[in-house]
Amino acid sequence: MRGPLWQLGQSLTRCLSQAAGRREKVLGDCVFHRLYATETGELKKTVLHDFHIENGGKMVPFAGWSMPIQYKDSIMDSTINCRENGALFDVSHMCGLSLKGKDCIPFLEKLVIADVAGLPDGTGTLTVFTNERGGAIDDSVIAKVKNDHIYLVVNAGCRDKDLAHIESHMKVFKSKGGDVDWHIHDERSLLALQGPLAAPVLQMFVKDDLSKMYFGDFRMLDIKGVPCYLTRTGYTGEDGFEISVPSEHAVDLAKAILEGSGGKVRLTGLGARDSLRLEAGLCLYGNDMEQHTTPVDAGLNWAIGKRRRAEGGFLGAEVILKQLAEGPPVRRVGFFSTGPPARSHSEILEKEGGGALGEVTSGGFSPCLKKNIAMGYVKSGSHKAGTEVKIVVRGKPYDGVVTKMPFVPTKYYKPS
Repeated sequence: MRGPLWQLGQSLTRCLSQAAGRREKVLGDCVFHRLYATETGELKKTVLHDFHIENGGKMVPFAGWSMPIQYKDSIMDSTINCRENGALFDVSHMCGLSLKGKDCIPFLEKLVIADVAGLPDGTGTLTVFTNERGGAIDDSVIAKVKNDHIYLVVNAGCRDKDLAHIESHMKVFKSKGGDVDWHIHDERSLLALQGPLAAPVLQMFVKDDLSKMYFGDFRMLDIKGVPCYLTRTGYTGEDGFEISVPSEHAVDLAKAILEGSGGKVRLTGLGARDSLRLEAGLCLYGNDMEQHTTPVDAGLNWAIGKRRRAEGGFLGAEVILKQLAEGPPVRRVGFFSTGPPARSHSEILEKEGGGALGEVTSGGFSPCLKKNIAMGYVKSGSHKAGTEVKIVVRGKPYDGVVTKMPFVPTKYYKPS
């Protein structure tokens, strides 16, 4: 059965296709009625829940939480404003945790593809938790605080299976004398501040010089006098930060950021978050990566550390290293297309002959490019930029072309 992340991607794709160029009230209603009205059970609420409602947030169930899909702005406008000014997202539904102990790094390296030991203190990276077949259990941003402390964030929809996976392997590791333990940060909230104004606005509340903190860097520092975890990262392709803040201070910090920007940084919901990440060519777990998808299939070869390629030692290493040497059977690629925006599971066909090549995993209308974009998997050999294809939408084939990603240039803050 498909998980909540997949359902969100499906619904957003359908609704963005229908609502492109119109007011996103249509999108919000569409998502609610097609997906969320069918969900039952009591929803968890972030500390900012009432703050979202006070600011016009349209709340919907997502991964067991009540979350804002949009506010008073349309999703199209919110997406563009993030790229031009800035956006503040409540991502407290995601799961932050710390691994501690002198063996926390060798323990984690059994489960992920990253060269964690090779990370300098105070830096991080995107990585993938793999299974014995080399498939992706989840993707995660990890940070090496120091040799005996790793901080990581996993996806909300994968929390239960991720924690069960980590815990089962931790029990075995500790039974053999390994020194590792964990703490799940349910006492903290998580805010994502993204866009060109992210750094100058945040600098107002931080004594440390943020110009010396680069993409992927991690710091423990005070923000507005409150001890926080700060990672220069995000899910939009823009410069920005994820701020782990004690929950009792989350609302005050959100208000300060919004006010400090003079109204240019706006509260932004799941709808724009999805269009932003698609424009940036970033995977949504459950859509663009699943347990049968390897990191090599997904084009994440760069996330496999050089030492890990040489030594292996992580779950599914034999499969993944073989793919690195011989090439994967399928590859994740981007597309521009004509006609209606492609949807998840839209067939991708050869332009001549109509042979099956693969399927779309995410697609929609790009608010910034004003054209249809999509990503999906095709057979190796048909993955090169410029390859012309047909994409089937509502039973009709439309012209498409393979294109490089990201669709919108990323603006990560890196050393010059």
